[in-house]
Amino acid sequence: MNVRNGRVVLRSFPAGGPRGSWPAEEFAHARRLEGEAAEVVMDLGSDAFLVVVRGPEGVE
Repeated sequence: MNVRNGRVVLRSFPAGGPRGSWPAEEFAHARRLEGEAAEVVMDLGSDAFLVVVRGPEGVE
């Protein structure tokens, strides 16, 4: 499980792609339709858009 700052990373998308954050937004939207509270955040360190959900309580 890839956890960052108490969030589980579902998938990572390169920020330099020709469509920008759209692939990440589309993936997050599909997860929300499945009932997950997915959101897109920018990870400046890896220059990527991350689709994340809040991790279980106590996970760091």
